[in-house]
Order: sequence, then structure tokens, then C-alpha cells
Amino acid sequence: MKIAILGTGVVGRTHAARLSELGHEVILGTQDVERTRTVTEKDAMGNLPFGEWQVEHQSVELATFADAVSQSEIAFNALKGEIALSVLSLLVRELSGKILVDIANPLDFSKGMPPSLSVCNTDSLGEQIQRALPETKVVKAFNTTNAFLQVEPMKLASGDHHLFVSGNDAAAKGVVSEIARSYGWKHIIDLGDITTARGTEMLLPIWLRLWSALKTPMFNFKIIQE
Repeated sequence: MKIAILGTGVVGRTHAARLSELGHEVILGTQDVERTRTVTEKDAMGNLPFGEWQVEHQSVELATFADAVSQSEIAFNALKGEIALSVLSLLVRELSGKILVDIANPLDFSKGMPPSLSVCNTDSLGEQIQRALPETKVVKAFNTTNAFLQVEPMKLASGDHHLFVSGNDAAAKGVVSEIARSYGWKHIIDLGDITTARGTEMLLPIWLRLWSALKTPMFNFKIIQE
């Protein structure tokens, strides 16, 4: 499968590397290809510049957002929540008829750490993206856990924890769930339509505080029922 991943930060790179390892053709999308290739400083999180990362991942291509999506069968939104809607709104034609896996969270850092949510309760970033892209099959997934666990859930408790998916199109959720299973996910809960993304996005405040308390992001939620 040819897959576009929008965003060259740690989340985008982590999915790109894993999908490439699994045999998919992967194109990372960025706003400015030349600038992304030539940046020499580490990012705010201490991650290597893209050029250094790509040396170890030469099968992963780099293209503009529009070119990456145009060449793909499915796309991943690994952009920062604060810019996701504005970038995706420019890709209505390229994303028409395709599945968009939305990993982003609407985190608002304007008042420092920990961030709050820029949208919640009666709306979600997932819903906003679906409204902006009415011909795209938006599936919210992977946004409730650390990037490394997103693609390798077996690194924690032998994979005995849960992934959530939300979206209006059952077949699209099935495709995304198959990708998740190829990553190693054993337990996937379909929460329902895209409005249920409100719930997974609103897990972020407790997720962030757990990270602070536990001093590690390598944890996740496990749902137990009678």
C-alpha cells in the first residue's frame, strides 16, 4: 500500500519507519521540502534533524503535502493539532475519497504546560477535520498513547491494552484496524462515529498528568469488563 504521512515530527517519523518496515511505500509530507531536508538543528524535543533521520530510512520519500497525498492510497495526519485543520483544508481535492487516519490532538500550549484542549465537550478536532473534508473518510485512531507504543504495542504488557477508533465509515475503520493489527494491536474498540473522537481527545488531560506522575510516556489504558 502507498501511504502518505503528513508531518515530519516524531509521530510522523515513527509511523513512517514502521510502515516502511512492514513493506508499505511511504511518503512523508511537509510544507517545504528543501527546508525540511536542510535543517541542521534538533527540534524542541531533541529529535534529530530530518536529514539525519532519513539516512537511516532511505526508503521513505519526502514530498510536499499535496504531492504526498496525491500519490497515496491512504493518508495519516501526524501534524500538530494547532495547524492540522488549516493544512488539511488545503487538501480537499487530494484527500477526496481517501481514508485519513487522524492521530492529532487539539492541544493548546498558549498558557504553557500542561496544555489544555482548544476544542472539547461538544466538538472535537476529528469532527472539525471531517466537516472540512466531507468526501474524506476520517478515522480517529492512535491518539491516546505514545508514538512508540502506537506502532509497537507489544513493548508494553505484551500488547494487553487497548486502542480506540472513531469514524463514520465502517469499511474505513476496518482498514485502519487492519493496519493497527499489523503493528501488533490485539485489542481494538470501535467507539462509533466521528463524534466519539471527543472522548478520546479528552483523555489527553489525564494522559499528560499520568506522564508527569509516572515519569514515562510508556503506558496505556486497558479496558476491563465483566
